[in-house]
Amino acid sequence: MKIKQSIEKIPGGLMVVPLMLGAALNTIDQMHLPFIMEGLKSLGVSPTADGHYEFLRIGGFSQQLFKDGALVLIALFLFCAGSQMNFRVGGTALKKGVLLTSSKYLTGLAIGLLFGYLFDPMSGLFGLSTVAIIAAMTNGNGGMFAALTSQYGNRSDVGAVAVLSLNDGPFFTLMSLGLLGSQFPIISFIAVLLPILIGMLLGNLDSDIREFLKPGEILPVPFFAFALGAGMNFATFFNLEVLAAGLTLGFLTTGLTALTGILVFKAFREKSFIAPVSEASTAGNAVGTPAAIAAAAAVAANAGMMTEAEAAAYAGIVNIATAQISISTLTTAILCPIVVILVDKWQRKRGIDGKQEQGNSTFVETGEESIAK
Repeated sequence: MKIKQSIEKIPGGLMVVPLMLGAALNTIDQMHLPFIMEGLKSLGVSPTADGHYEFLRIGGFSQQLFKDGALVLIALFLFCAGSQMNFRVGGTALKKGVLLTSSKYLTGLAIGLLFGYLFDPMSGLFGLSTVAIIAAMTNGNGGMFAALTSQYGNRSDVGAVAVLSLNDGPFFTLMSLGLLGSQFPIISFIAVLLPILIGMLLGNLDSDIREFLKPGEILPVPFFAFALGAGMNFATFFNLEVLAAGLTLGFLTTGLTALTGILVFKAFREKSFIAPVSEASTAGNAVGTPAAIAAAAAVAANAGMMTEAEAAAYAGIVNIATAQISISTLTTAILCPIVVILVDKWQRKRGIDGKQEQGNSTFVETGEESIAK
């Protein structure tokens, strides 16, 4: 059976399919169907606090992995992703990576700030929160970027992914919320970012460790996606407001981050715009950001830097924001390649070949391999 191949045909499938499966099973659980509860009771399952029996709450390893393991699995993912962040990158690739990371982050921050000013920052237009907007718009799909730039771009475009990997995880979203007025103490940043920093240190000190941890960039994703879905009700995805919010987020991400990236590249006299358009997506791993932010808010509340009500507000939007980001991931996975193809055709009509490098030859290092260009 080609289960994995079938899942990968769906945009963001390794994240979306487990997420939806977890949500579907949790929805059945929440129906508290008598025949299911009787069967679980007969097996000796302990009841929940409200007296119900649920197959996602049977205890042991099963519950810890499939129901309660999201934060641990996200932390594992961040640790492994950090190990792949290389300190060294060639000049042109470094320049492009910094330009792309900066333009994408500032665009997401500006839109998040605008929505937070015009609407309720926790539940604004279509229920969009500042957390969902910044998480979706600042975190691009590195795999898609690498695939698109390798096909339509040049080697320094591909090399930029070494810098772009810095936007993996909740760091930029957490930093943005601090800039927007949320009181996160230093310990909140440390608690969330320590796995990334330790992974980055080990990966740069020892290439064998980097190679060993590389599968961890992908392996935990379907597991934490399932666990996140196991906290949702499947009906959330059929809520027209959530669907509208996710689609809006997807179109904003592709349209605005591509546009600002192009303008920045043009300002720095880059002729080809394949790289900024290839980065105009939402990463599948961004679905874990709302949960990480809620965890940081809990730390802030315990430190007295945030009220319990404020921390509860962040916890309360996790499921909705996760669903919205999931829809944005799917939307941008379809839109982004289409826009790249259109830009490539537009450039070629004007005599610009995205595969050709500008200027002198340099040397680019990206993670495991060195690319001469």
